[in-house]
This record gives sequence, structure tokens and C-alpha cells, in this order.
Amino acid sequence: MKNNRLLLDMGPLVIFFAAYKFAGIFWATGLFMVAMVLALGFSWLSEKRLRIMPVITLVLVLFFGSMTLYFQNSTFIKMKPTAIYLLFAMALGGGAAFGQYYLKVVFDGAFEMPDAVWRTLSWRWAAFFVALAVLNELIWRNFSENIWVDFKVFGLLPLTLVFAFANMPLMMKHMRDESAEKSS
Repeated sequence: MKNNRLLLDMGPLVIFFAAYKFAGIFWATGLFMVAMVLALGFSWLSEKRLRIMPVITLVLVLFFGSMTLYFQNSTFIKMKPTAIYLLFAMALGGGAAFGQYYLKVVFDGAFEMPDAVWRTLSWRWAAFFVALAVLNELIWRNFSENIWVDFKVFGLLPLTLVFAFANMPLMMKHMRDESAEKSS
């Protein structure tokens, strides 16, 4: 299941990158849109449910991708990561401000931690997503399209993984051990 999820999350990005290198931004955008729809459909068939983040991402990919193709202007697809990151930042930060920790929903019960930790993680991730949005804007506005594509494919994921791993000590410190709680 986890391998399928990684393939479904990374597959469309690999298709985007390969299509860009061989056929340019417009083909890459169109194939990325198709790959995202197929990935979400396969996810639905294999898991019998849809995760919220991929659904939101698909909606934005279809919107910005359609604008890119209709107007034949790559600016729209370059703005898509910014829109996604700002939307996630607003959801996480706004939720945390009102005591709603949407990361709990994203992790779907995989971790049991006190609300104070979920609050801290929500604010950290909200700030991180704002930073990624700013970084995306700086790169697509100041560098070539080729550099932006390389950054999108090879920069954003490693940055996100480093940030996630940087938060693991906090999570490990506060995770509840359900097996120990059940045996006592």
C-alpha cells in the first residue's frame, strides 16, 4: 500500500519532468493533468477512499493546467505550487488558530500525540509552506523555466523531506505508545 502511495504521488511528477525534457512545458502540463487524474482514480480503486491533499492538489492542477494550456502561457502552471502551498499554510495555520489540527486528519490516526504537539507541528508546517511559496515565486520569476522545472522536481521534495525529518524528534518525544497503554 505504501509503495503504491509513493508511486501515485511521485508518478505524475516524473511524467511532468520527462515530458518537459522531451516535449516542453505545454505537453508536460497536459500529461501531468492526465497523470494526476489517473493517479487519483487508481488511489480510489485501491484504497476505496480519497485523501484530501491529493484531491485539493488535483483540483488546482486541473485549474492552473487548463489556464496554462488555454492561454498558452506557462505562468499559470508555475504559480500552481505557490497556490497549493499558500492554501495548505492557511488551512494549517487557520485551523491551529481555532484549535483544529488538520495534520491529525492528514496522518489519519498514524500518530497519537497531545494537542499541544499537533498545534506546534501545524504552525511549523504552515510557516514551511509559506516559505516554499515564497521560494517558488522567487525561482520561477528570476530563473529560466528549465531551472524552475528542475527545482520543482528535485528541490521541493528534498526540502520537504528534510523539514519532515527535522520535526521527527518532536514527534518521537511525544508519541503515545498504544501497546504500552493497552498492557497496563
